[in-house]
Amino acid sequence: MKKIMLPLTDETVCSLKTGDRVLLSGYIYTSRDAGHKRMCEALEKGEKLPFEIENSVIYYVGPTPAKDGQIIGSAGPTTSGRMDKYAPVLMQKGLRGMIGKGERSDQVVKAIKEYKCVYFGAIGGAGALLSQCVKSNESVAYEDLGAEALRKLYVEDMPLTVIIDSFGNNIYEIGRENYLKSKT
Repeated sequence: MKKIMLPLTDETVCSLKTGDRVLLSGYIYTSRDAGHKRMCEALEKGEKLPFEIENSVIYYVGPTPAKDGQIIGSAGPTTSGRMDKYAPVLMQKGLRGMIGKGERSDQVVKAIKEYKCVYFGAIGGAGALLSQCVKSNESVAYEDLGAEALRKLYVEDMPLTVIIDSFGNNIYEIGRENYLKSKT
């Protein structure tokens, strides 16, 4: 288990290998489909993003409202593929990590390799447990999007797995290959 403190550096990103289990700590941002669309539209217009994207990590999550005494409600990952049309643009602008669940398109894997990023997987269905890693939660932009608003979270020891490393090694492909080899 590797402990990683954010922001991500080139050295850290390049040291991560597919299958590595990590405990991530530091500030991350949250966004989903609608937030990603707004960010990319802003960039197309030549506008600045509402946060510093350089070396940052975005968690694909739409947290539920916090109950009394909680920092955040359930905060489990959403399907990453819905952000695939936006992710390469954000990586080009300096995004270094993404957290979600599920496979990514060939276009995203190519951008991960080109821009030296990493795709982390969080455990789907464990949103209540993952929310316990969140120590602070503040609104950044797009409040009208509700759960899809852009938020800044401080997380401590968030358990993740490297799904696609900066060299394009993909746990979904490796897993399939290993399974098929075991059947022969």
